[in-house]
Amino acid sequence: MMKPLFIVLEGIDKSGKTTQAELLKNYLIEHGNLAVISSEPTNSSIGKLIREGMQNQLFSIEDRIKFDEQMAYLFAADRHYHLYNDIDGVFKLIQQNNYTVISTRYYFSSLAYNSNNPEEIDFVYQLNQKFPNPDLVIYIDVPLDVALSRLKNSTFQEIYETKDKLDKVRKNYQTIFNNYKGNLLKINGKNSIDNVHKDIIHNLIKQV
Repeated sequence: MMKPLFIVLEGIDKSGKTTQAELLKNYLIEHGNLAVISSEPTNSSIGKLIREGMQNQLFSIEDRIKFDEQMAYLFAADRHYHLYNDIDGVFKLIQQNNYTVISTRYYFSSLAYNSNNPEEIDFVYQLNQKFPNPDLVIYIDVPLDVALSRLKNSTFQEIYETKDKLDKVRKNYQTIFNNYKGNLLKINGKNSIDNVHKDIIHNLIKQV
């Protein structure tokens, strides 16, 4: 068994975060650990607003800067709930229930998706600066063409799932993680699902 951790998976849309989170959870449970997936946005009322916004059902997106700013505020509020609520908050699950918590997306996603220039990155950073770093970030990097190819098989496309936006987001991620000082695994997401999982497990064992 390993000590309970807060593990975050990051990457652009269709990088494989959800699939790999599930495989990681199953691996940890099979090896005697308590593990749960607790992703962002949450199932709270704030998380519901975010999902409606992502589906273009809530806000006008004629002004992209204002839309990204609104989403950044909502994500920060939802993130506080995600970490600190007394029912199934991340730190309650880790500290009181001894679960390893796996989240697909954390404040890195806000920096990547809700920022279009250095000024906006600084704004989003200020909103999120009090949130602690996770014990481990797993960044699954896929080329833009791979993500777009996978998106073709989606039945519904959210407003951020466009070529121009995802290209900008991927570049933001690269800048973020080139400067990140916390515990980080960079994984090549072009490989098969099984090989990506094996790569994550191999590196996770070395990290912890």
